[in-house]
Amino acid sequence: MLETLPAALPSAATVRSRSWPVVAAALFVCGWGGNQFTPLLLMYRRLGGYSALSVDAFLGAYVVGLVPGLLLAGPMSDRRGRRPVLVAGTAASALASLVLCFGVDGPWPIYAGRLLTGVAVGTAMAVGSSWVKELSNGDDPGAAARRASLCQTAGFGLGAGVAGALAQWGPWPMVTPYVVHVAITAAVPLLLLRVPETRPAAAGGSGGLLRALARDLRVPAPARRRFRLVVLPMAPWVFGSAGLAYAVMPQLVDARVGSWGLAYATALTVLTLGTGAAVQPLARRLQGAAGTRGGRASVTAMAVMLLGVVLCATNAELRSPWVAAVAAMTLGAAYGIAVLSGLLEIQRMAGPDDLAGLTGVYYALAYAGFLLPTVLATLSAWFSYQTMLTAVALAALGCLALVVAGTRREAAG
Repeated sequence: MLETLPAALPSAATVRSRSWPVVAAALFVCGWGGNQFTPLLLMYRRLGGYSALSVDAFLGAYVVGLVPGLLLAGPMSDRRGRRPVLVAGTAASALASLVLCFGVDGPWPIYAGRLLTGVAVGTAMAVGSSWVKELSNGDDPGAAARRASLCQTAGFGLGAGVAGALAQWGPWPMVTPYVVHVAITAAVPLLLLRVPETRPAAAGGSGGLLRALARDLRVPAPARRRFRLVVLPMAPWVFGSAGLAYAVMPQLVDARVGSWGLAYATALTVLTLGTGAAVQPLARRLQGAAGTRGGRASVTAMAVMLLGVVLCATNAELRSPWVAAVAAMTLGAAYGIAVLSGLLEIQRMAGPDDLAGLTGVYYALAYAGFLLPTVLATLSAWFSYQTMLTAVALAALGCLALVVAGTRREAAG
């Protein structure tokens, strides 16, 4: 009688390569929680009675939490491990939505929830993107960046779409969107506990850890010129484009859409991010076609960005919902190419010991652009939107020129 041999057990590398979807799910649900609030701004003004200043302050609380999440969580995970940091960040995302459910009683739960949401999104972007890359070793080098970017973008888009639809047509509009997010997020921290760790905790006291954190946020010397000439001029436009598309454009055409303002703002958000997700395979091909030292994707991103900002400046005069939709698609395409090409640049620059730290630095620079709508709203007391957006278009032209010059100089070098 022949003895049946046991099936070969999967190798550690195989188990790791199969685990990245769980980490990508964490990116998805944290992105959902981060952007579900965006189309609800109009709801808080209409139903909650909050002023424009209060709503801007809610956005500011998000940024206050986001920056330390981006800059500290990544280096912390480089030294203490990916799993505990991302588990904490994902749990914080669910807790933030739970806190936001109490926003019907006053503004302080909204401030607290948005602050915690920022921490969670920053943690997911810095740590999750790095962990997906490490779990994808052996695959196409660009696959990890594409997986992380697509899941994050999908979370941003679906979170805004579902929350906006529930706020427009669902029951308890100031509660239901957050309950849905808690429901889809609750199991993810438990699933992350089963994902293989790729960065075991390093020895060292708190003083050594603080020095390591500072070191991990520095760009490696051989890559500094590339970072200054290509990444730095492009990074703020990543979320600057998104802010123009689904924060400024709905405001400009609000009088034309009437009672459909919330639904229109939601549709514009989904259109922007959906386009951003759709073009990312093109961004990967552009980056690959140009070679590891090329910059075709970055140049393309900034050229499309310039076109989108010009459309926004034109629509500041026309106030057309249709032109706003075309501008949103254009800016969404620019966002999709820019976010992926920038992430690929950072992953080539970073070593294994500072990958998450530099990813956090990149996303912190990218999110700086998200303050653009607030800056424009503040300056609108003195300047028209047409004037300001024309100035923004000139700034985009200048950044495009810098990226073109930087890629040519690097190619020549």
